[in-house]
Amino acid sequence: CRSINATPENRTNIDATDPLEVPSDVVKFAMFMRFLAPPQPATDDDAYIVHGRQLFSDVGCAMCHTPTLRTGKRIAVTALQDKDVNLYSDLSLHNMGSELADDIVQGNAGGDEFRTAPLWGLGKRIFFLHDGRTKDLLEAIQAHAGSGGGRYVPSEANQVIAQFQRLSEIDKQHLL
Repeated sequence: CRSINATPENRTNIDATDPLEVPSDVVKFAMFMRFLAPPQPATDDDAYIVHGRQLFSDVGCAMCHTPTLRTGKRIAVTALQDKDVNLYSDLSLHNMGSELADDIVQGNAGGDEFRTAPLWGLGKRIFFLHDGRTKDLLEAIQAHAGSGGGRYVPSEANQVIAQFQRLSEIDKQHLL
């Protein structure tokens, strides 16, 4: 007989039959997502890709969309400890100006602050920006520029976007 205060020993026992030990659908989905293989970046077989990666860094995109982060040593899942992750994000909050502002305050993030969206798997997406407002990657990049105004400061990305705009059209395509 199980005590009323008993807790399941194994919360990830997907074959459990006891209702107290069966993980919820949310837990199952989180486990599934946690162990999916990450999207694979394009290989360096093409000189245009290599050039585009260099431009991504030179223009300044990589300051926020950091190509690789490393997981910590104190992650609960041993298999995920101390691994390189090609996330293309610094996972930090940034002021993006009044044009992208949505006036939604979440935790410490103000209405014009957004956590850098990971760019991994970008080629598989059909909508861009935090709210999916565009299907055009070039438009999404340009939307990062934003003036201050009212209660918001100018976008932290203004200088990077200005550098992107100065690229030749072919270099913009290589970066994209």
